[in-house]
Amino acid sequence: MEKLLEILNDIDDSIDYETETGLIDNHIFDSFDIIQLVSAIDDEFDVSVDASLLVPENFNSAQAIYNMIESLK
Repeated sequence: MEKLLEILNDIDDSIDYETETGLIDNHIFDSFDIIQLVSAIDDEFDVSVDASLLVPENFNSAQAIYNMIESLK
């Protein structure tokens, strides 16, 4: 989770990722942020985020993103 938080902070360090649960629903992340995040996840965690996984439920919070990564390992 720590490495994921580092990646997220590289994208936008003004967000409290430990408590935010609406990164997509509240329009905090835009499509460019998601593309950047998916690319970093692919590189850092050696997983492939399929297009079918690009749904708000998987990207609304750091915990949701982390759970998705864990399920891909």
